[in-house]
Amino acid sequence: QVHLVESGGGLVQPGGSLRLSCAASEFTFNYYVGKWYRQAPGKEREFVAGVVRGGGRTMYADTVKGRFTISTDNVRKTLYLQKNSLKVEETAVYYCEAKAIGTNSEYWGQGTRIIVSS
Repeated sequence: QVHLVESGGGLVQPGGSLRLSCAASEFTFNYYVGKWYRQAPGKEREFVAGVVRGGGRTMYADTVKGRFTISTDNVRKTLYLQKNSLKVEETAVYYCEAKAIGTNSEYWGQGTRIIVSS
């Protein structure tokens, strides 16, 4: 059974940094598109960043370009999201997703909460 487990959430001050991790069981991100999404209170889930095949093309929402970096460590089968210059409005639950390339299989983590507040 495939599992994705996020970690790294917590409280951070505006302008601060945080790194999220998403550990995968049963596969490496070489054969998946790994993505991060977030859902702020009272809002719909939105795309944040994505990476193809672990080290290929990356994609970012316009609101995070230049501040967030998505990456993978395929040896450890982990997807990361480095977040810098965080803003209060980026308080949300962050979710990782792994979607198998060429199939409809996709997996979601349980989410990790980030609170950006002074």
